Amino acid sequence: MAVFTFEDQTTSPVAPATLYKALVKDADTIVPKAVDSFKSVEIVEGNGGPGTIKKISFVEDGETKFVLHKIEEIDEANLGYSYSIVGGAALPDTAEKISIDSKLSDGPNGGSVVKLSIKYHSKGDAPPNEDELKAGKAKSDALFKVIEAYLLANP
Repeated sequence: MAVFTFEDQTTSPVAPATLYKALVKDADTIVPKAVDSFKSVEIVEGNGGPGTIKKISFVEDGETKFVLHKIEEIDEANLGYSYSIVGGAALPDTAEKISIDSKLSDGPNGGSVVKLSIKYHSKGDAPPNEDELKAGKAKSDALFKVIEAYLLANP
């Protein structure tokens, strides 16, 4: 297995504590409200803390799909959150898992800076498919913007 690491950063007009609460603590209720295609979030293993696996169901291209999301670490004091995609539609056949470490900090004008470190754990030594990476990033960015818009409209 090879691990390929990618770094990303974005900004948001939403304050770090508000964004963290929505994306981490209240995500199971906020995301289905903010994103029409998301249908449910259910815990399939664990108690909500590190090690918990959640099944997130959504509709894409008229078909119900799911993602298995494993919580790796919750660092509320430092606005950090780590999770892995361990199964389902968002995990390409070439990957064992995709791990995401996120950290929020103060940004311009009372907003946030979001720093991400994405680790693609491949099956074998083959690098990830560039088109799959671009498509995954586009979906992730779009999801973030929808949640951000929801928070701005529902302070």
